[in-house]
Amino acid sequence: MSVDSPAAQPATPDSLIEQCLSGDQVAWDAIVRQNWRKVFNVAYKFVGKHDEAEDLTQDIFLKIFKALNTFDRRANFQTWIISISRNLCIDHYRSVRKERQTIAREVDTTDLQPASRERTPYALAEHRDLRAQLKQALETLPSTLRTAVVLRDLQELSYQQAAEAAGCAEDMYSRAYVPSQCEPR
Repeated sequence: MSVDSPAAQPATPDSLIEQCLSGDQVAWDAIVRQNWRKVFNVAYKFVGKHDEAEDLTQDIFLKIFKALNTFDRRANFQTWIISISRNLCIDHYRSVRKERQTIAREVDTTDLQPASRERTPYALAEHRDLRAQLKQALETLPSTLRTAVVLRDLQELSYQQAAEAAGCAEDMYSRAYVPSQCEPR
């Protein structure tokens, strides 16, 4: 294969554009492959989330594909792509901001009521069920471990307070040592 053959030389943006405009899918794939990272980075800098940046990158390449026939061949192709990317990202940012403002305006604060502190019958029944399950689970534990769980997790005492309440040394009072090391005095 000679050095002058078309396969050995990388395709120029102009030749890729010409091939794309004539319907060559391989040429379009080459444009996308060559510019994907640049376009994605612009999108990511605007949205800050990987998934959103990927979606926005897809939208940008769709816009580039549709506008390919308007590209001025005297301009730099990569600059044109980045310009389209930036403009579409700005449009995206504005639409998201406008959507947030619209949502914020649609809420009438006079319609809002403070959350009731009273429990619904369903919440009360669920609370009773949870208490019964907790009590049943605690009864299956050895007494030293049960004491540790009640003091630390239910009464929310510090290790020092729990150790004092259980009547053992604080350094011995941890989940790792309670069952075997700390017997109540």
